[in-house]
Amino acid sequence: MITIKNVLCNQLVKRCSFALRSSEIRFLFMLFTMIVTLTLVTVVHAVIHVQSPSDPVLRTSFTIDDNELEFGNIPKALRFDCHPEDGASQLSCTNRGCCWDPMDDVNDSGNLYALDAPVCYYPENWPSYEFINSTIEGKDFSGFLTRKVKSFYNNDIPIIKMETTTLSHSILRVKIHDPQSPRYEPPWPVKSNWKISNVKDSSPKYIFQTDSSRPGFAIKRAADNNTIFDAIGKGGFIFSDQFLQISSLLPSHNVYGLGEHRTRLKLNTNWNSFTMFNKDQPPTERVNLYSSHPFYIVIEESGDCHGVLFLNSNAMDIILQPAPAITFRTIGGIFDFYFFMGPTPADVLRQYAEVVGKPFFPPYWSLGFHLCQLGYGSVSKTREVWNRTRNARIPFDTQWNDIDYMENRNDFTYDKKNFKDLPQFVDEIHLAGMHYIPMIDAGIAAAEKAGTYLPYDEGLRDDVFVKDAETNQPFIGKVWNPIATVWPDFTHPKSAMYYFRMLKTMHDMFAFDGLWIDMNEPSNFLNGKVNGCTYNKFDYPQYVPHVVDRLLATKTLCMNAKHHLDSHYNLHNTYGTGQAIVSNLAMKKIRMKRPFIISRATWEGAGHYAGHWTGDVYSSWHDLRMSIPEVLAYSLFQVPMVGADICGFDGNTSVPLCNRWVQLGAFYPFARNHNSDDTIVQDPVAMGALVVKSARKALLIRYRFLPYLYTLFFKAHKFGDTVARPLFVEFTNDKNTYNIDKQFLWGKSLMIIPVLEENKVEVTAYIPPGPWYDFYTKAFISSTGKNFTLKAPLDTIPLMIRGGSILPGQTPNVTTTLSRKNKFELLVALDYKGLATGELYWDDGDSLDSLEKQQFRWLNFTVKGQKLRNREVEKGNFSQHMILGRVSVMGVSRKVHRVFLNDNSSIPFTYDISRLYLNVKGLYVDLKRKFTLSWAFEE
Repeated sequence: MITIKNVLCNQLVKRCSFALRSSEIRFLFMLFTMIVTLTLVTVVHAVIHVQSPSDPVLRTSFTIDDNELEFGNIPKALRFDCHPEDGASQLSCTNRGCCWDPMDDVNDSGNLYALDAPVCYYPENWPSYEFINSTIEGKDFSGFLTRKVKSFYNNDIPIIKMETTTLSHSILRVKIHDPQSPRYEPPWPVKSNWKISNVKDSSPKYIFQTDSSRPGFAIKRAADNNTIFDAIGKGGFIFSDQFLQISSLLPSHNVYGLGEHRTRLKLNTNWNSFTMFNKDQPPTERVNLYSSHPFYIVIEESGDCHGVLFLNSNAMDIILQPAPAITFRTIGGIFDFYFFMGPTPADVLRQYAEVVGKPFFPPYWSLGFHLCQLGYGSVSKTREVWNRTRNARIPFDTQWNDIDYMENRNDFTYDKKNFKDLPQFVDEIHLAGMHYIPMIDAGIAAAEKAGTYLPYDEGLRDDVFVKDAETNQPFIGKVWNPIATVWPDFTHPKSAMYYFRMLKTMHDMFAFDGLWIDMNEPSNFLNGKVNGCTYNKFDYPQYVPHVVDRLLATKTLCMNAKHHLDSHYNLHNTYGTGQAIVSNLAMKKIRMKRPFIISRATWEGAGHYAGHWTGDVYSSWHDLRMSIPEVLAYSLFQVPMVGADICGFDGNTSVPLCNRWVQLGAFYPFARNHNSDDTIVQDPVAMGALVVKSARKALLIRYRFLPYLYTLFFKAHKFGDTVARPLFVEFTNDKNTYNIDKQFLWGKSLMIIPVLEENKVEVTAYIPPGPWYDFYTKAFISSTGKNFTLKAPLDTIPLMIRGGSILPGQTPNVTTTLSRKNKFELLVALDYKGLATGELYWDDGDSLDSLEKQQFRWLNFTVKGQKLRNREVEKGNFSQHMILGRVSVMGVSRKVHRVFLNDNSSIPFTYDISRLYLNVKGLYVDLKRKFTLSWAFEE
């Protein structure tokens, strides 16, 4: 028998510290008899046992399928929800063999628990599965489990298999599946691309454990035996056809990830639920949004870090509770976990990138400023905004158009009336050394006359549209197109060639440079079809995760719609990533240059193909503030090319808001101003002199440091490093950084501290321990890790440079094309010992195969003993000019007497003793050759 302790329901026992009267004993017996009579759960017998009045703790037991369950007192923080559906009652709870506590009392601290704390919860060691055999081969485990009792959910899998795969000494895969009947597994990321390390001669950083009598598993850190994931016998382990659940204790409350959700960067573990189901939903708290990333990273109490990926694309709820603990609850697929042992955050993210894929390498021009509005309405209006932005000398690289450029809002067309000059306008943009990007929606118009709309005709011919389960014809819904919409099936073998042909036809009309793919959750203006979805197990499963409106087909396709690979029920969350993949492949073939794609919907691995913008944010100070954790979360998901619509998309912005937003937006990795057609015009010039001044000032700094930003994207592409970086990634041993998401870093060296409140001209920021320098004044700050108040005039965003850094830059101009022709500079910030390091990666900025053909220069810079040197990190053959024109050094604590280049004659310089600032201009140094710049102090 399996003994289980827990708290009995409120009506049975108010508290466990008193004995029951005889009337209560009779009541309990009658209640259990009624449960047995009214339910379909197999109950062999029910036995009520009560201790004598002298016993200190009340114990009550009953038996399910010959397993005796005993209840004791479980702390509320450790209670796992046994009734996640709405409408829990004492009867429905105990019917599941669980305990009922409506919590009309208070916890030990005297405070009421959150409403999300479960009133119906699993007994400890609730019986579900047990091992019947297991084997260990090398470093990997394999075992079969058999079901002991039926769960509440339909079609429990009777025998399941648990197996581990050692991917490297730091990466472990744990897979639990049905060995007798293969179940759905997501097609992306492509597992054949994994680089599985040779681990025969290395010791894994983890220890895998199981318990023969209980389901689940545990993972420990080998170095300190610290348990990072303990799912043995926790909560209710369930593996049924449409309900899979597993719970685990966590080693700390420092949890990050689990997107896409509007929340603080550090997640709240006090009964917080995160629903993963891609939805056309403007960013709002406590709802599912455009993307799904069931990945999290934990900073343990020791300061070591680990990450966990649950590679399951079905709709799911993930619950954090204050134990701390986590529950994964999904409605399909299998359990497929990946553990990344770190131990640093950077290590975790690099390991995670080995599984989901490293980010794409963006073209250099895409790092510039982008501009768009829904509702320009014509080429002439688009040109007008384009021209006035350029005339204001605002750095600017890419003009976009929203769906109003299309004919009837149909993909792969353009309006021959209002946008008849679009091809010529795009040529004009290119002549200015700039770029152009149009929008492409996921849906295809389905009601145009036969023979008049090639994308629909060709799609029918190739049979590449998602199909209606009832008719086996293309599934019909409605988005922006007149009358009706169908959706390409990106799992179809012919979809990639179909998309290439459609995009090539459009590119032949006007030579766009990148793609903006939207409405690809996929969004639908109907709840499935015109008359809704038929009643079926996919659209109306027994358990529905907490999606908006609690209907899976709300504003999307019916779940029983058919893709080539599987049902939409299984593939929904991957749809946008499928579109990104075929778009990426098509743009490579069409332009023979690096593709640049921005997608609204993403899933695991999407960053390998596309970037992301955070959707229809509102023009508010709250949305401005929340954009920072949204951007930083995506850096954890290996989607570094990310940003929010500068000044907001919906609602009218204001001059004070747009002024501060353009300053912050200049330091989003993806910097674009974009808004709706029913709001005021909000390009910088339209907002007036203050916004123009701020935009020019902040964007000139961005363009100055684009070589540094480009190097960060290169390292993201090569290693999986972050670009926009939470402070805790660099300062993991400083617990003060764990909650910070109002400021962030570019790489390790540049800290951005935006103003997020109206009418403020100063901002309080946390400065981690070490030497720091004010970017504007060069003032030195020696911090022990505390808050500082920084001046922030209306046209200025505070920026700090970290001591020990060398930032490569370039004299900025108004486009990246012009900026790339200018000389380089190095901004050096010395640490306490007079040391500094930095890197520069450089190539032509656009070629597909720069790395493969070694057409690049990858340089490392160091300062030691008053000498700045360069060396190649990796041999490359990039031959274009790379001229260093300026070196600036902050933190030179003694007066400089002379400066030497390559130990030869001295060269001109200036030294500001009040700012400890050395400035060497007028250089003409070939960065492709080794050089030494040194300085000598006065005796």
